[in-house]
Amino acid sequence: MGIHDETEKHLNKNASCPLSKRSLLMHETQSEMVLAVGGWSSDNSNYKMEYYDPQSHEWQVLESTVKQKHSMGVAILQEMLYVVGGHDGTSCIKSVERYNPKTNEWHYDGAPLNEGRSNMAAAVLDGYLYSVGGHNGISTLSTVERYDPKENRWCKVASMHCQRMGHGVAVLDGYIYAVAGSDGSSPLSSVERYNPYDDCWTFCPSLRNCRENLGCTVLQGKIYAVGGHDETMELSSAEQYDPLSFKWSHVAPMKNKRNKVGLTTINGFLLAAGGFDGTTYLNTVEAYDPSTDSWRHFGSMHYKHPGGKVCTVKMAE
Repeated sequence: MGIHDETEKHLNKNASCPLSKRSLLMHETQSEMVLAVGGWSSDNSNYKMEYYDPQSHEWQVLESTVKQKHSMGVAILQEMLYVVGGHDGTSCIKSVERYNPKTNEWHYDGAPLNEGRSNMAAAVLDGYLYSVGGHNGISTLSTVERYDPKENRWCKVASMHCQRMGHGVAVLDGYIYAVAGSDGSSPLSSVERYNPYDDCWTFCPSLRNCRENLGCTVLQGKIYAVGGHDETMELSSAEQYDPLSFKWSHVAPMKNKRNKVGLTTINGFLLAAGGFDGTTYLNTVEAYDPSTDSWRHFGSMHYKHPGGKVCTVKMAE
């Protein structure tokens, strides 16, 4: 399925249309869908969830909502969306929630983190959920926690070499990559990766540009680092890491600057959603086609989700 022009397919309606549990279940035949979850600010307190349906080429609002928070980690484990930690407007939190997209229900029985953290990143590798870095309300963290869903328990594993918040993570070839971010005072370009068998982190080639609050994901065996903020401004630039050449290279920049951008993949494309352009929070979405090295506008979400996240969940055929 290709990327469709927003003017041709009218990706978004003018009015939001919340979906009930029953109407969501009717979409189980689709192979993938993108969820936008969380995010709020003093001037945008709405934190309803929504999802992009590639069959109808529209964003739909869900009745079910995550607890009010931002700067959390999100990842898919056993076909469930895990929302880990974050900030509730007062403090960094430990709580972990699970969302079942097939039933449109939240579950709150997951063990909490050992330490509250926001601006962290979450990743899944070999059936475990990892919470990487972040900020505990006092300092930037290098610590990493791993969640075992069978035991419903978090335990600490090896810490990163660098303290990181607002960084990206990507899972590729059996490693977890921690990409850029901030050490609490300056944006970083450094990259390191975690080997779960040796329980250790090793430095990798650095990005060409330092960037914090970037979007990061894997597409077709390569890691993409998109948007964010450097020492002076919001970024539209994007980079690609090829593990075969062991190098980062620039790819086409996005059409908009996007700090705190959400980045995910669907049907062989990157989707960059929302973010902050230096003046306002965005609800617009762009799609990247690696075969043409080009971005195009791809409609808009209903809400802006400042500090929220997007991720792709595979649904049953």
